[in-house]
Amino acid sequence: MSRRVVVTDYTFPALEAEQAAARDGGADFDAHHCKTDAEVAGAVAGADVAVVQFAAFGALSAQAVKPGATVIRYGVGYDNIDLAAAAAAGLRVGYVPDYCADEVADHTAAAILALLRKLVPLDASVRAGDWAAVKVAKPMKPFSDTIVGFFGLGQIGRAVRARLAGFGFDFLAADPGLTEAQTTETGVTLVSADALLARSDIISLHAPSTAQTTGFFNAERLARMQPHAMLVNTARGQLIDEADLARALSDGTIGGAALDVFGSEPLPADSPLRGAPNCLLSPHAAWYSEAAIGRLQGLVAQDIARALRGEGPRKPVPMPKG
Repeated sequence: MSRRVVVTDYTFPALEAEQAAARDGGADFDAHHCKTDAEVAGAVAGADVAVVQFAAFGALSAQAVKPGATVIRYGVGYDNIDLAAAAAAGLRVGYVPDYCADEVADHTAAAILALLRKLVPLDASVRAGDWAAVKVAKPMKPFSDTIVGFFGLGQIGRAVRARLAGFGFDFLAADPGLTEAQTTETGVTLVSADALLARSDIISLHAPSTAQTTGFFNAERLARMQPHAMLVNTARGQLIDEADLARALSDGTIGGAALDVFGSEPLPADSPLRGAPNCLLSPHAAWYSEAAIGRLQGLVAQDIARALRGEGPRKPVPMPKG
């Protein structure tokens, strides 16, 4: 029986690199536009390699692929893969956490600077016929008196900090996976989550979506922030209770937000965030550059080739135990 490589869903114009990797490895290649676990399970039945982008890869799919198969995620996260089911089925799972680190860091730093300099309300005021910089922008601290906080300080968080280093900010981070020595090396002070909320002028989110972090930024925690403080999220939409954030922006509990990721994407037409003041929205675009697309597909093609040679993924996903 010939080997099979299956792409369950994709948003790219073509899959030349992936198809070439399958062909060079002596495997057949199929590509689909699946949306549900049932559709994915049907597409990947008996596959040696399954490549997923946004479709759910759940228990049905884990049982459908060939025993010992490799699952590769197009992207930095892997929330749409049921890791417990994959582990139970003896599957290898890989992802591509490094294909767009620079792009996301650039986007995040740009959002932080735009919020702190009040570019969104200033632009809106001019378009509305106003010409009152202080009235619109107040309060505005100089960067030398501004604290940037990081909720999670992994690869991208550290890259954001490096981009902002020349502006004179002080930096705090809350990350239970890091020691004080590790953060001090990067010029960041490690604090508790409570201290981060209370002291930061702006908080940039760089944490995964877990049982501990999902919905972390809810009404109660937003109320602990300073009234002028702001949030930037280029990590996972699930970290924020979006209805609570919209209310906090509308009633002045916090001063602003910039969001690139959302709990449901595309952002629903009736989302209260669409009408929230001082809220800069982008359509999950932080990853994007022309180079990043080619980099992502090229790295996935490398993983396809590795899997067909019997090797593990270049960047394996940590699998749950037992």
